[in-house]
Amino acid sequence: MSAMFRSLAGANYRIWFAGALVSNVGTWMQRTAQDWIVLTQLTDHDAAAVGIVMALQMGPQLLLVPFSGLIADRLDRRRTLMVTQASMAILGLWLGILVLAGVAELWQVYVFALLLGIVSAVDAPVRQTFVSELVVESNLSNAVALNSASFNSARMIGPAVAGVLVAVVGAGWVFIINAVTFGAVIVSLRYIRAGTLRKSTRAPRGRGQLLEGFRYVRGRPDILMIMIMVFIIGTLGLNFAIFTATMASVEFGQGSAGFGLLSSILAVGSVAGALLSARRERPRIRLTVFAALAFGLTCALAAVMPTYLTFALVLILVGLSAQTLMTTANATVQTTTAPEMRGRVMALYMAVFMGGTPIGAPLVGWVANEFGPRWAIGLAGLSGVVAAAIGLVWMVWFQHLRLHYSRGAHPALRISHDTHLVLGRERKRRMRPAQVADRIRLEKFPEG
Repeated sequence: MSAMFRSLAGANYRIWFAGALVSNVGTWMQRTAQDWIVLTQLTDHDAAAVGIVMALQMGPQLLLVPFSGLIADRLDRRRTLMVTQASMAILGLWLGILVLAGVAELWQVYVFALLLGIVSAVDAPVRQTFVSELVVESNLSNAVALNSASFNSARMIGPAVAGVLVAVVGAGWVFIINAVTFGAVIVSLRYIRAGTLRKSTRAPRGRGQLLEGFRYVRGRPDILMIMIMVFIIGTLGLNFAIFTATMASVEFGQGSAGFGLLSSILAVGSVAGALLSARRERPRIRLTVFAALAFGLTCALAAVMPTYLTFALVLILVGLSAQTLMTTANATVQTTTAPEMRGRVMALYMAVFMGGTPIGAPLVGWVANEFGPRWAIGLAGLSGVVAAAIGLVWMVWFQHLRLHYSRGAHPALRISHDTHLVLGRERKRRMRPAQVADRIRLEKFPEG
C-alpha cells in the first residue's frame, strides 16, 4: 500500500474510515440544509442569524473543555462514541420531523444547534484521540490526515446532494437522512475488533486532573503558538458557511444548488490538502505558518473575484491552504503530546479551534450584512496574515534560541544524554530522561 494510504492496511482503521465517511456525508448534508433554511426560509437572508447558529453549535466546545478532555482520557473511547453518535442521530431526527411538519421556527433551530454543540463537545476529543487506538504510533500522522480527507470528501458530496434534495424534496428529509447515516459509525464501532485496539494510557484519578491539560500546554510553547494561530483563523477565517451562502445568494443570485456546489468546490481543495499532508512522514510547524499565509492571500483573492465561476475556482486554493493548515496543526499537536495527556490537550485544541466561533461567526455575519460578503471574506484573509505573522515571529525566536545554544550562550536550554530538547517552564532545571520524554523530542520537534 502506498505511503499516502498506509493506515488503511489495518482492519480496524478501514472499518472506522468507511463508517465515518458515510456519517460525514450526512453531517455535511445537514449543515448545508440547516444554513440554507435559516438564511432563506426562517429569516430574510440574515447572515447574522447563520452566525448565531454556528456560535451556538461551536460555543460548548469552549465551555466544556476541561470535562470533555478528561472524558476522552479516562473513559472507554469506543463506548463513549457509541453514545455521542446515537445522541446526534436523535437530534437530527427531531429537527427533521419539525421541518417536515412545517412548524420549525428560528428559536428551535437555535436550541437544536446548542444541544448538538454540547454533544459534539464531548464527541470531538474522543473521536480525535480514538484514532491513536486504531493505528500504530508511526502511522498516527497519516491517519489524522486521512480522517481529514474523509471529512472533506464528504464535504464535496454532502452539500451538492443536499442542494439538490432541498430543491426537490425539502430540507426536512435531509435531516432525516443525516440521522440514518449516524448508524454507519455505530455499526463500524460495533464491528471493530476491540481486542486488537492499542491500549491507551488512562488519566490517573485524583485532584487537579481537570486542569492538567492547561498546565501541560502552558509548558509547551510550540503547541501554545499553534493554538494561538488556530484560534485567530478559526474565529474569523473558517466561517465558510457564511461566505459561500451570502456570496451565492446575494452577490451571484444563486439558489440552494449553487450554494451547495460552492461548498463542494471548496472541498476539492480541502481533500487535496489532506492527501498531500498524508504523504508527509511528519508534520512541521513551518508548513503550518506558510499555509496560514497562503490562506490569507487566497481569501483576499476570492474577495475580489467578479463572477461565480472565478470565485468558485479560487475557492479550491482557499480549501487547499485551509486544510493544509488544519491537518498539519492537528497532527503536530497529537504526535508530540504525551499519550496520557492526548485527550485533554486535544479537547483544548478543539475548543480553541471552534470556541472562537461564538465571537467570530456573528461578527463576520454582521460585516456581511452591513458591508457585503466580500468584506467578510477580506476579514478572513486578514486573519490568515496575522496568524502567519505570529508564527513567523515564533520561528525566529526559536531559531534564535537554537543559535544561542549552539554557541554555548544560552544555558537555560539543556540537552539530556538521550538528545531530548527541553523547552517551557522546565527548561531552567535538569530533568530525568523519563520526564524529558514527555516533553519535546528533538527528532520530532519541527525545525523552524
